[in-house]
Amino acid sequence: MSEFPWPKALGAAAAAVAVIAVPFYLDAFWLTAGMFAMSAAVGAIGINLLTGATGQLSMGHAFFLAVGAYGYVYFSSDSGGHLGGLGLPTPLAAVLAIALAGLAGGVFSPIAGRLKGAYLGIATLALIFLGQHVLFSAEPVTGGYNGRAVPPLELFGFAFSDEAELVVLGVPFGAPERLWYLGAALLAASAWFARGVLRDRPGRAMNTIRDHETAAGVMGVPVARYRAGVFVLSSMYGGLAGVMLALAFQRAVPDYFGMLLSLDYLAMIVIGGLGSVGGAFVGALFVSLLPQLLTRYSDSLPLVAQPGESGYSPAEAARVLYGIAVVAVVLFLPGGLLGLGSRIRARLAASPPHPRRARSSS
Repeated sequence: MSEFPWPKALGAAAAAVAVIAVPFYLDAFWLTAGMFAMSAAVGAIGINLLTGATGQLSMGHAFFLAVGAYGYVYFSSDSGGHLGGLGLPTPLAAVLAIALAGLAGGVFSPIAGRLKGAYLGIATLALIFLGQHVLFSAEPVTGGYNGRAVPPLELFGFAFSDEAELVVLGVPFGAPERLWYLGAALLAASAWFARGVLRDRPGRAMNTIRDHETAAGVMGVPVARYRAGVFVLSSMYGGLAGVMLALAFQRAVPDYFGMLLSLDYLAMIVIGGLGSVGGAFVGALFVSLLPQLLTRYSDSLPLVAQPGESGYSPAEAARVLYGIAVVAVVLFLPGGLLGLGSRIRARLAASPPHPRRARSSS
């Protein structure tokens, strides 16, 4: 009979308590930054399934975030003026937006099933240019250069916005506080599902395709089918991340869903650790929170300039640090930041006991 894993259970309980308590102590800036980080983590989990676990390079992840974000906006918005919309209930609109991102990935999946490595990366790069053209030109759907306002999510009559006043234990709960809990629930569900995929038979097949493609084919693994299926799953994760991002940002703007966003996602999984859910989460925290921290404290940081001054802007400084972190990880930390933590724990566990403890136990 296996022993109950008390450390993991206690750690999960402590994390749940911390997530519940955070909105009672942090202001709206940090809660909004947390929602951005959680949406980034969901998207990073999706591309880590594709690139980290299966070995398929994708440069077009931002395209599927745009499909999810604008799909939600169009499905949930009412028609008015030159802008169209279906006016569907917002939970249904969110589900349809994720399905639409999966459908877009399914259309591209035959290509993803046959190409690999840099060839797939170049092919997915075309999705970024196609997406940018559509976002800027299809004004009735996307709003063009100015974008579109994002309708707040309403679930069973509860709105994730500032419209209805809500006070909990003396703390006003507006949109940032409500979206914090929504993001935490969606991130937990996404991580749980991805961990199940990686630990079960599909995960073993994906890792075999990544490490030994020929051996996987000999063992009977349908390589092309797995590659196509993982691409669709990764696209749906990107669609969910796009919906979360739109809800946090409250406006969908085409400029955001470009090449730089796809590069950010590749940086997330490399810095955090390829092929693991925890690595995607750690990398997403690093990449998504760093620019906001630099912006918040730019007046007290060297080399970071205020708007209108000479020097690095917070976004430029963040990208310089991304580059340094990626190079450092590639050279010294092949397992990423998560791998560094595992190595430290293994070294502490393997260290010899203290002499006094050894004598007392003998």
